[in-house]
This record gives sequence, C-alpha cells and structure tokens, in this order.
Amino acid sequence: MGAFHAYDIRGIYNQDFNKDDAYKIGFFLPQLLNTNRVLVGRDVRVSSPEIYEYLTNGITDAGANVVSIGICTTPMVYWSTASLNFDASVMITASHNPREYNGMKVSRTGAMPVGFANGLGELQRMITEDKIVVADKKGTIEEIDVKEKYLEFLSKYKNDVSNLKIAVDCSNGMGGLLIHDILGDQPTYIYDELDGTFPNHEANPLVQENVADLKKLVLETKSDIGVIFDGDADRVMFVDEKGKFISPDLMIGVLGHYFLKPGDTGVKVIQDVRTSKAVGEYLAPMGGQVNSWRVGRAFAAPKLKEIDGLFGGELAGHYYFKDFFYSDSAMMATLIILDVVAEMKRKGVSLSELISNISKYANSGEINYKIDAKQAAMDAVKEHFMTTEESTKFMDFDGYRIEFADWWLSIRPSNTEPYLRLLAEAKSENLLNEKIAKIDEIIKSKM
Repeated sequence: MGAFHAYDIRGIYNQDFNKDDAYKIGFFLPQLLNTNRVLVGRDVRVSSPEIYEYLTNGITDAGANVVSIGICTTPMVYWSTASLNFDASVMITASHNPREYNGMKVSRTGAMPVGFANGLGELQRMITEDKIVVADKKGTIEEIDVKEKYLEFLSKYKNDVSNLKIAVDCSNGMGGLLIHDILGDQPTYIYDELDGTFPNHEANPLVQENVADLKKLVLETKSDIGVIFDGDADRVMFVDEKGKFISPDLMIGVLGHYFLKPGDTGVKVIQDVRTSKAVGEYLAPMGGQVNSWRVGRAFAAPKLKEIDGLFGGELAGHYYFKDFFYSDSAMMATLIILDVVAEMKRKGVSLSELISNISKYANSGEINYKIDAKQAAMDAVKEHFMTTEESTKFMDFDGYRIEFADWWLSIRPSNTEPYLRLLAEAKSENLLNEKIAKIDEIIKSKM
C-alpha cells in the first residue's frame, strides 16, 4: 500500500489503498493512540462513504466507539477533536487532489497531527504485520452535529466588512458547507455546490488554471478581493482587486495587522522554509518575530505550539492560529483577512497596494523537477553556491534554505509527490534569472 506519507494517508482509491486497508487502519488506530473513542468526519468525494463504512467497522470491531460528525471541513474535525476532548480523530479527505484520490488525516489529543514520524509509520507496520482479533464487545457509532457550535466559534472573528465587494470560489469542495452561513449573501459565489467530482476545476488553488474563473469574476464584479478554497477547506488563497493571484506566504504579513498590536515585541510567528524574506522584514517593525520551519501541518502545528507562537502560515495556503489549537483553518483565516482588507479600504488602501508594501523581491514561484537523484542535486546546488558566495544564513531542515546578501534559495524534496522543489528570490529580476539559470543547469546535470 503506497498511501502512507509524511503528513497523512492519501492516494488513488482502489490503487494506493482500498476498503480493506481502511478497515485495518480503523482497527489498529485505537490501539495506536490508546483510546476507546474516535471522532470521524468526511468530505463529499464519491469514495468517502465506502471508506467511512469500512474505517468505522474497523474501529468498532476493535471495541472502540465512533463519534461521527458527518460531512464537514477538515478544520471542523480539528476543532471538534480539541474542544470535545478526543484523543483520536480521522478526517476522510484527499484535500486538493483530483477526484480519484482519497485519504485520511489523523489527529491525536489537542488536535495535534499524527504524521509518519510520530504514528503513521507504526500504523503502517501494524496493518501489515499484526493480527486482527475482533473484540468480544463491539463499539458503537454515534452521530452528532457540531456545525452550529463551530459557526458560533468562528463568529468571534467576524467583523464589519460591509464596505467590501467579495468574490468567492468554493471549488465545489467543503467550503460550500459553511460559507453562506458565515458571509451570507454579501459575496458573489461560484462553485459553492458540494460535488466530490469537482466538475468545474480541480480543488487545488495553487494551480493557476484553477483560479482563472475567480480572477475573471473579481474583474467582472469589481470586487475588492477574491477568495478560493481547496477541497477540504483547510487552505485558502486570495486574488486582489486587479485579478492578480497573491502568493499565499505574503498573507502572513497581512495577518500581522490583525494580531500584532502597538508596543508588541518578540511575538512569535511561524512560516515555512519557502516563505518570502519580505514577510519577516514586514512583520519585524510590528513586533513579529518570524520562525522558519518544515513544510506541512504535521510539522507546523507542533512547532507553533512548541514556541508558543500566535499565528503563522505556509506557501501552500495553510494558516495556523494559537486560538485554533495551533491548527489551520481556512474560514478563520478568511474572516481575519477580510477584516484587515476592510479596514485598509477605509484608510484608502487597496489590497494590491497592501501586498505591494509587503512584497519587495523578485520571486521565482515554486519550480518542480522530476528527478530520482534528489539528494545529489540538492547537495550539488548547495556546494556550488556556498563555495562561490558568502552565505548569511543556512537552514538544513526540509531540504536546504541558503540566504545571501541579495538573494536566497530553497530546495527540498516533496513529501507527497516525486519532485524536487526549488524556489528563489532576489532583489532584482535580472539577478533572479541569473541564479535560476545556474541552479537549473546544476540540477539537470544530475538527471
């Protein structure tokens, strides 16, 4: 079974894993996390009901009880796990992946993520090697409704944004479950019907062709901001009033206007290793102290808790909050960012102007190389630049991030796909192009 990854269990259903695997995962999960009750939620993918059936059969055959919150967003599972004091939960989803995919995101006490290094690896061993012995007394399945309580929680972050024109693309994913309750009739919506076949575009807002309809809608409606969710609504991305996609890492800087108050110093903020250098430079005068860490919730949420950070984010559009049990919530991020954009508009500052105040560098965006010799290529890039230039900072977790006076690079192997990922940033477009050309030459010499 090839569905176990660094962050979660995910793959093409009936190819990378099947219903029997789902049953085994359910059976051994209570033992892995030492609990007799498991919270379970699911998205609307076509395969989710079958996975739910077999996963919960496994859990109850192990003698543990299931508490189902039904169809939901992934952050609803995180919130329910922590606020209702569960020691284990599973969200059945493949997030932003195409329709033929599905998977499971597993959390433990306090909604802390279970990744390969702290549980999924052992779970994989258990379902491969250990024997299933059905409990004498089967567990039960109870269904509860948490939607109203969750909306009540989110309402704390809803402020007056009546001066904004808003365009929203739910990608036919789980964002459509909540968005009308949260924002009402004010925005213009597209693809807000729940449909796990994703008939309009794939639910991955990082792929720009999937954002094309939102960009068009923003311009047609003269909106101040466009909002687009991924499939399970744990990620959100934005388009400015000119129809331009905003690199999600820059929105960490926008969040600073909400969380950082006059007189603050040393407020800890988390970012991933791919985040623009501009974000830390923007937040520093506001009292923010940026900490870089590994990509992915399995690493980001525990790190934010460890450093007692207030908020943070990733290039992939995840935004983490101390007040959300250190987990990521697209809806909470949306409400906070809309609040900031509305306040800026009252001051005569558009979203594009706000972003231009944050973004000060030429940025390559993420460049992917399909290569087997990932480590050799990474080492060759590191060796070349660290012997020909004087670095100002070097990070060797999650690949390499190497900073120089006028530019920096991040090069890392993907944890979920067969790619080597490169991102670079420089003080000028010419310098960026020069460095990218050299890095490209080095990587291709290892193919």
